Amino acid sequence: MRRAFLFIFLLNVAACSHAADKVTLATNWLAQPELGGFYQALADGTYARHGLEVTIKPGGPLINNRPLLAFGKVDFLIGTNLIQPFDALKQQIPTRVVAAFFQKDPQCMLAHADGPWKTWDDLKQAPLLMGNSGRQTFFLWMHDAYGFPRANLRPYNHSLAPFLNDKQMAMQGFATAEPERIRLAGGKEPRVFLLADHGWNSYSTVLETRDDLIAKNPDLVQRFVDASIVGWNTYLDAEDTDAADALIKKDNPSMSDDLIKFSRRKMGELELLRGGDARKQGIGAIDAERVKSFYAKMVAAGMYEKTTIDPARAVTTEFVNKGVGVE
Repeated sequence: MRRAFLFIFLLNVAACSHAADKVTLATNWLAQPELGGFYQALADGTYARHGLEVTIKPGGPLINNRPLLAFGKVDFLIGTNLIQPFDALKQQIPTRVVAAFFQKDPQCMLAHADGPWKTWDDLKQAPLLMGNSGRQTFFLWMHDAYGFPRANLRPYNHSLAPFLNDKQMAMQGFATAEPERIRLAGGKEPRVFLLADHGWNSYSTVLETRDDLIAKNPDLVQRFVDASIVGWNTYLDAEDTDAADALIKKDNPSMSDDLIKFSRRKMGELELLRGGDARKQGIGAIDAERVKSFYAKMVAAGMYEKTTIDPARAVTTEFVNKGVGVE
């Protein structure tokens, strides 16, 4: 009897010692295929196999998850691009990027397929539907690097109607979403001008965490990064991603099967995750020199003073560039 009790006790101790680490990932937007790798790792047990019990906390147009990271309410945060990490560094918020999942930013400008604007230079003549966030970031670069006139800016509230009703209009968007949204709304798939093809070399869908978590539990950070990379490889390659897509649609009921299919295809075609350094170093790769290059462009565009920060301190390559998933 005593031996049986001792055996059960030891089993319970062993189980507790191997309990999964609870981790919360906050995202920068509603659930969507552009976050599919994280949902895939959750759905197929990849996080669990890495000893992680993961909760995904979606963002959205009225939800700002960024302060939750600094205050320790979440463990990881998906950022849109490198500008937010630069801002955090400038404000001495102790967070940094540990993986850059999109080697190319899917941010783009869109023009009508049968409209007058056929080239990037043509767009300088177009009325540009652009939200405030875009005006304060990538438009400053478009103005500085290419001379896009501020006078052409028009308000944008995520409605397609102004664009669909005027062939002269150009519009901001994501190359992985808006072209299909426009087609489904009754228009033709538009011309797409990816900012990354014209020198906007920020990473996108960057994974951020706190400096104290990196220092105190680097193994947890490594396991989360590795599992997320595996999840992304599966999501891009697998014929059946139904379980991950079901989680996406649960968190965002407005997401359609057509848009999910389109987004997955475009992420592959445009090599958003597997292009550049990721070809050899794996999804999530970071190049500190590229980070510095992008910061220099933001300085030229007037977003920062040259000596404000050392941009390389906004990222760490400790957890990436190891070829995870390349085979």
